[in-house]
Amino acid sequence: MRSEPQPIDFIPVQPEHYPLLRTWLSAPHLREWWGDPDEELGYIRDMVEGRDTTRPFLIVLGGEPVGYIQYWFIGHRQNQQWVKDNPWLAELSSDTIGVDLSIGDPRKLSRGIGSAALAAFIRLLREQGHERIIIDPDPLNARAVRAYMKAGFRPVPHLEGRTEGVLMMQHHDFEHELT
Repeated sequence: MRSEPQPIDFIPVQPEHYPLLRTWLSAPHLREWWGDPDEELGYIRDMVEGRDTTRPFLIVLGGEPVGYIQYWFIGHRQNQQWVKDNPWLAELSSDTIGVDLSIGDPRKLSRGIGSAALAAFIRLLREQGHERIIIDPDPLNARAVRAYMKAGFRPVPHLEGRTEGVLMMQHHDFEHELT
């Protein structure tokens, strides 16, 4: 007998979530791809406290927090400071949304949760009117690339090999060019 799929929800990150996020960010499977846990948590605090326009959420599966997801506005990063280090930003439409996510609980890895959460999150973003959505995994992170492909993302041909260590991917329902 098959069990019913558990609902996926997204809860805006609040200060009471910081200890859980610190635990996740300190886990080996996240340390491999994310930066220093204290520094990353500092960025998330900036988001929660309104100093950064990125929107952070917990991924909640069947009432249990299992991961982290955020979306950020490309247009807010198309300035001299960011474009100097990431020239590909200038080639994207300013209304493009970037998404980042990680499964925090290592027991939940490789179970399809990441791709299911990403697909659900994309539906929410589309309902909010966002049409251009990208994600930028490290190309060596095969687990993430597979999950993103499963959720409908595909490489952006004109940016392949030009994004300094990241594989730029756009959601395949995309009707417009990124530029």
